Amino acid sequence: MRKVALVGGLGLGGLALFVALLVVGVYSAAAGIVGGAGKNGGKLAKNAVPAAYEDLVQEWGNLCDELSPALLAAQLNQESGWNPSAQSHAAAQGIAQFIPGTWAVHGIDANGDGVADVWDPEDAIPSAATYNCSLASYVRDVPGDPVENMLAAYNAGPYAVIQYGGVPPYTETQNYVRIIRAAEESFAAPPEDQQRLAPSELAAGAVHFAQDKLGTPYLWGGNGTPEHDGRFDCSGLTKAAYEAVGIELPRVANDQWASGPHPERDELLPGDLVFFANDLTDSRSIHHVGIYVGGGYMIDAPYTGAEIRFDPIDSADYFGATRPTAG
Repeated sequence: MRKVALVGGLGLGGLALFVALLVVGVYSAAAGIVGGAGKNGGKLAKNAVPAAYEDLVQEWGNLCDELSPALLAAQLNQESGWNPSAQSHAAAQGIAQFIPGTWAVHGIDANGDGVADVWDPEDAIPSAATYNCSLASYVRDVPGDPVENMLAAYNAGPYAVIQYGGVPPYTETQNYVRIIRAAEESFAAPPEDQQRLAPSELAAGAVHFAQDKLGTPYLWGGNGTPEHDGRFDCSGLTKAAYEAVGIELPRVANDQWASGPHPERDELLPGDLVFFANDLTDSRSIHHVGIYVGGGYMIDAPYTGAEIRFDPIDSADYFGATRPTAG
């Protein structure tokens, strides 16, 4: 939760009018901005991956044609949230969530310390990359998107992909593939010749939703539902604002970071999500999110005891921004 006071001298009514004018400008801004985030030769976006793992993901993410650093990052984020100690109810272990039988065959001693350790990211991340590429070769003749077939094989096994002639009709596997492909773009650096990111056509609607909630009391875990008396926490507000315009976001702030491309500070437009973190090199340490409205301000649900309000975004814990995208 973010603790920052509204700058004095800016009345709520004046700011609301200011925001309304900025929101109208979201659409006209599109004409002068080059669109699309895209990929760039397998490079990771700045601060998209925890610093401790960035070099590993960058190096091993280029292992085969079906893999990229951004795709590997999105997969690890989905598997464990970058937690090297993660263990699932199905006994999947470590940052890449290998089950013991699969690790016994495909785990490698990538750091050369004499032990292939599923709990050591220096072994597990390279093992995930090599396993992905092995799976890609197993299912290369299967119809459909080879990247999606590879991901489906990681989740459900290559024989299921072969049996069904593509991504199998398992809800878990289909969601796994969809989520990783949707998040992939947010982990990828934009092309070097790209100067701007296209504004969201739905951003004005999201800002309007948040503006209507000004003055609503904060509630930890609040989603704005009747059982929560219409109250929100920070990520509950941003999720609801974009849900109102047809874009589904994850529930928590550090997962919302991966919901679209990342504009620079001087590229921000109304509707962008702005994030704040305890560690400016690690997206998993994000602790707060708001909706940018222009002029250096956001609408946010700050903390218990406060109301949804305007706050400045420039502070020592400002992490970056995301432009949510449909799909």
